[in-house]
Amino acid sequence: MKVLQVSTFDLKGGAARAAYRLQAALDGTGLASQLLVQAKSGDDTAVIGPESKVARGMGLLRPTLDLLPTMAYRNRTQTLFSPAWLPFSGLVSQINRLAPDIVHLHWVNGGALSISDIAKIKAPIVWSMHDMWAFTGGCHSDSGCGHFTETCGRCPVLNSDKKRDLSFRVQSRKRRVFDNKTDIQFVGVSSWLANCAKESSLLKKFDVTAIPNPLDTHVFCPVSKSLARELLGLPKNRPLVLFGAMNALADPNKGFVQLKKALSLLQNDEVELVIFGSSQPEDESPFGQRSHYMGYLHDDVALKLLYSAADVMVVPSYQEAFGQTASEAMACGTPVVAFGATGLLDIVDHKVNGYLAEPYKPEDLAAGIKWVLLNSEAFALGDNAVAKVRRCFDYPVVAERFLRLYRELLA
Repeated sequence: MKVLQVSTFDLKGGAARAAYRLQAALDGTGLASQLLVQAKSGDDTAVIGPESKVARGMGLLRPTLDLLPTMAYRNRTQTLFSPAWLPFSGLVSQINRLAPDIVHLHWVNGGALSISDIAKIKAPIVWSMHDMWAFTGGCHSDSGCGHFTETCGRCPVLNSDKKRDLSFRVQSRKRRVFDNKTDIQFVGVSSWLANCAKESSLLKKFDVTAIPNPLDTHVFCPVSKSLARELLGLPKNRPLVLFGAMNALADPNKGFVQLKKALSLLQNDEVELVIFGSSQPEDESPFGQRSHYMGYLHDDVALKLLYSAADVMVVPSYQEAFGQTASEAMACGTPVVAFGATGLLDIVDHKVNGYLAEPYKPEDLAAGIKWVLLNSEAFALGDNAVAKVRRCFDYPVVAERFLRLYRELLA
């Protein structure tokens, strides 16, 4: 069996890391699998990237070009919206030339594949949905509007009041493609995302299942808290609350506003905040607590140290397709506090390995942070977190589930 993973990037962003990790997990099974990307950052020979300088340059330029249709909506929100219209990527020709038995799509936006390209793929497709884009009119997170269950239009992400706006046109293009390309097995990276896909007007006729993102628990594992803090230059005798995501302070979906309100309710001057995925703002810190900005961390060793250094990880997202930072933190023995909604329900077990706050109340988020920090059984919470990740998300566990899926699809 020959499987080709396809992703826009190999290492840039959470979805790309998930695709790369699945490639590594499958490689451990002996399966013939490669990862094809539009823009390659690493040096792994199992990852196929653009070969010429021109192709590499276009791979970096295409994400910007693909967003051009959204420029007509000047009052659009900061939530990512992908029209997926850009032709001539060359990626679909490369996919068919490699002639895999199964094509496994991941996050393929940013000009990697247009909607019409998907219908041109000759092999059966497994599509891991890392956000809502596959079944919406173009948004990656619908902000709760629910239009994807019927007909998109008057899109709140675009801040549009027109019925036949860009979201309506993108959804219509997808509908035509999915009417013709029916050999697609959709996979939600969480139960919540899979259920949303089943309720959508685009995918209700398809088979949809849920398989989580994999994690290498030999890499993400606990490190001595005192050693981790010493190596990172963090205070040794202060409770540390960790928060992080790509564009952590700029992306409204990541819950920065709710986190800020929750932290304002903590009346413990000793608590300090550690932030990664964002640079320190030029003005004063937006938080009352002393804050440590770690910037963008690009290697797993630094991430492991940071997770191990924290006493609690807070993931206050409104919509989280899976919650990869939560599983990474738990693998390092750090309990997670999150809202009890969306993909995080598959990861955090309330008062077993973390705390699930009532959505979307900052008062309960603050209560969850206090509960973890003051818990006399904090070590048990950490041990339970590690056990959950090894049981549900470890490389061999997830790889075996995908192997079964591949065999069923070919059979």
